[in-house]
Amino acid sequence: MTPLWLHALSILAILSGLASALLIVADEWRDPQHMAIMNAVWPLTALFAGPLALMFYFSHGKNAAKSRMASHESSGEGHHSHPKSSTPVAVSKACAHCGSGCALGDMIAEWLAFFFPVVAVWFGWQSVFAERIFAIWVLDFVLAFGFGIAFQYFTIKPMRGLTPLKGLVAALKADALSLTAWQVGMYGFMGFAHFWLFPRVVGTELRVPSVEFWFMMQIAMLAGFVTAWPMNWWLIRAGIKERM
Repeated sequence: MTPLWLHALSILAILSGLASALLIVADEWRDPQHMAIMNAVWPLTALFAGPLALMFYFSHGKNAAKSRMASHESSGEGHHSHPKSSTPVAVSKACAHCGSGCALGDMIAEWLAFFFPVVAVWFGWQSVFAERIFAIWVLDFVLAFGFGIAFQYFTIKPMRGLTPLKGLVAALKADALSLTAWQVGMYGFMGFAHFWLFPRVVGTELRVPSVEFWFMMQIAMLAGFVTAWPMNWWLIRAGIKERM
């Protein structure tokens, strides 16, 4: 049986993420982001990062961006200039951008496989993988990759003024490695929680319809943020990914 303190902590973490996401959505409703896709990125990031995402949104996602834009306009650079963040902030934004697509894909994949177990069979359970979790991870990666590339496409295409095909190619170049690095961190922590932490330490199975599972997923997403950070730093430095 899950310890009461862990159950309570899991509920608190999930409610914190939901509350942070709702606060961002409410603020974006009044004052939408200049880049439309970021209206989805910030609340999705808040679902797993909670107050950390909320603070980052108000310090670097909204207020800082507005002050930089005002500074550029007052200096005569015009309304079409795109003020850039410092490197650590830009890399963190790039990680959040990548991670929000991954988070959306992972959430959909986990519930899809839970409500329709045959999906895990389609992705290799019992034929390729003895453990169901590995088949679900394949589905996770497919959906996370799809959403992640879509998010990057709707960022990079308008910023560079590309055609749809060139925008898709640029999005793949910009985010394929970043998404993979993110999923490595996410899988790493969830594997640790699934195979060791819960069965050996907590003494129970980690199951999707539990607040403990989604608390572990929040931590796993933060682990993905950490493993994706060096890759995003390199992609921005190499000019493959846009600095936001």
